[in-house]
Amino acid sequence: MATDNTAFGKLKEIVHHLPELPGVYQYYNSEGRIIYVGKAKNLRKRVTSYFTKNHENRKTAILVKNISDIKHIVVSTEEDALLLENNLIKKYQPRYNVLLKDDKSFPWICIKNEPFPRVFITRSVIRDGSQYFGPYTSVHMVKTILEVIKRLYPVRNCNLNLSKASVARNKFTVCLEYQIGNCMGPCEKYQSEEEYNDAMIQIRDILKGNLTSVIAHLKLKMNQFAEIYKYEEAERYRNRIGILENYKSKSTIVNSLISNIDVFSLDEDENYAYVNFLRVVDGAIIQAHTLEIKKRLDESKEDLLALGIIEIRQKFYLNSREILVPFPLGIKLNETRIIVPQIGDKRKLLELSERNVKFYKLEKNRQLSQKTPKGRSDRLLEKMQIDLRLKEVPHRIECFDNSNIQGAQPVAACVIFIDGKPAKREYRHFNIKTVVGPNDFASMEEIIFRRYQRLINEEGELPQLIVIDGGKGQLSSAVAILEKLNILGKVAVIGIAKRLEEIIYPGDPVPLYLDKNSETLRIIQHLRNEAHRFGITFHRNQRSKDFIVNELAQIPGIGEKTIEILMRKFKSITRLKVASKEEINQIIGVSKAEKLHQFFNKQ
Repeated sequence: MATDNTAFGKLKEIVHHLPELPGVYQYYNSEGRIIYVGKAKNLRKRVTSYFTKNHENRKTAILVKNISDIKHIVVSTEEDALLLENNLIKKYQPRYNVLLKDDKSFPWICIKNEPFPRVFITRSVIRDGSQYFGPYTSVHMVKTILEVIKRLYPVRNCNLNLSKASVARNKFTVCLEYQIGNCMGPCEKYQSEEEYNDAMIQIRDILKGNLTSVIAHLKLKMNQFAEIYKYEEAERYRNRIGILENYKSKSTIVNSLISNIDVFSLDEDENYAYVNFLRVVDGAIIQAHTLEIKKRLDESKEDLLALGIIEIRQKFYLNSREILVPFPLGIKLNETRIIVPQIGDKRKLLELSERNVKFYKLEKNRQLSQKTPKGRSDRLLEKMQIDLRLKEVPHRIECFDNSNIQGAQPVAACVIFIDGKPAKREYRHFNIKTVVGPNDFASMEEIIFRRYQRLINEEGELPQLIVIDGGKGQLSSAVAILEKLNILGKVAVIGIAKRLEEIIYPGDPVPLYLDKNSETLRIIQHLRNEAHRFGITFHRNQRSKDFIVNELAQIPGIGEKTIEILMRKFKSITRLKVASKEEINQIIGVSKAEKLHQFFNKQ
């Protein structure tokens, strides 16, 4: 609670005098900063509950400890309290309140306040008498609606000031839009303002979702023209009806008797709550949105959903008289019924909203998991499993490559990737012992046998995938040894041919070609390149070592043991040549150092 008895006494006095009315309370810390805003049906009872019980939630306990002052605002109704709480949270963003994550600018459809109004998409709402419909959560939906309107009613899209005086003076000429049929030419009086405004009335009905009334109006016009034998005009209206019917069919139809209701549902995890919203007009879902809320304290699901409903109703300027929710909220909204449907079409609507919010949460969690290193590697390995048709996820991959120059000093390399990344401490190199001459197939058999015979004997971890750098010959050699060791079915093995980057499978004459931009192919190429680099480096070091040994072995009195001591210290012949006599004396003695010095001087 408060830090001392005086402060606690002050808070107790404030709480005691709080009214038993609906309102909003604000907690301040010792610095005079708002740290929490809450709403209440009964201010005294709600605030008292913070100070009369032990809080299991640690954050709530810390909040109470940091309260130094309490202020309140009394309002007329519970709905006013909800609205005020929401506005204060957004304004002050108190530390212990939930964080509304939805702060982006949504698109609107504007009908401009001007003669022969334009209809266009905008993200800025200017209070100049224009009408705005939305906001919409999908730009694609806005463009679809505008495309439907454009096909039904060719309204102008120019910026001309088509006042009566300007049009009367024949100030303008028709443009290309008129020539191609996208505009009826009001700038040159080819279309009357009355006819234009009649189209605007129907456009407003479409934007409000009242497609039924628009279709009825168009059918009336169609029949009127048909009765006076103006069949071309009647056909034009019939085409418009077809466009609207097609647009309506693409909306999710629930029941045409269900009109002007909003549906809200909630899902949550440890850190976030998600509130889904569906707007239903004339039995069709015409708007959908999911709000994300960052939790701060141990907020109840009722409080979270209520906050989400108020935020969404404010943001989208909703005035529906009926709201569907999954559980009782214990709040009242003016002139609005809050219903928990149990059966029928309204229950199906609620279940649809619940499925949407569930999928949103799952997708959000999947995206968050993929942003972590482990999430990215898991996704990559799962994709490799699918691309390469593997039985298991390849957490451990081992790749082999041979290296020799016309059979001289043959060596091999084994590189290991764990969870898609090089595990360089586990890299292994091999001197080929049983093969004479340039025989890559026999060399591959030797290193595969030595590697996996040792793992079997030591009960080491086998890889899920073995990659052989080479064509069908090297792959067949590896497969023969794995079969001999009785691990061929336990471990998958593939080959990669360099020329066309073909993936070769044992016993399959048709290779697999992966997309050149595939992440799976990039990992395999990385494996192959690492094996090649590691093998070449080892081969180069072996050649260098053999050259040094052969050169130093020519010196009388310098044996293999002395050469080994020198190489362990100086690493290369170049360093040995530039080393001082005193430095060499300390390692192999004066006598041998003198012989070495004389040999280098002769060279």
